[in-house]
Amino acid sequence: MRKIRVRGLFFLPAVETRAPKVWQPQVDIYRTRDGWVIKMDLAGVRPQDVSITVRGSQLSISGVRYDRIVEDGWRHYAMEIAYNRFERTIELPCDLDLARITVEGREGMLLLRVTAKKESDHV
Repeated sequence: MRKIRVRGLFFLPAVETRAPKVWQPQVDIYRTRDGWVIKMDLAGVRPQDVSITVRGSQLSISGVRYDRIVEDGWRHYAMEIAYNRFERTIELPCDLDLARITVEGREGMLLLRVTAKKESDHV
């Protein structure tokens, strides 16, 4: 084992921890006439396992994807699909507190339709 001494401290090679890792689903963002459509790849994630938070101009989508297909006696050989907690924050150039947001799940995709509202619409 190799140790590197730096200013009196010893550093050991990095060791991979077994702590769950947060992954970031891929996102497509489309500009529409009246707002945006955000499409997120969440295949295998149930709607009740997703949470959406709005804060100012940021939209945070988080949740968890479980490996529900595994049967007793199976052992993994190779795994490329990300399971566990996920989190993704998107910033749009508007105040989302004043926007209408609808959520739809379609063929493994989460679709968020953001309809921007102007301050003058709220009198």
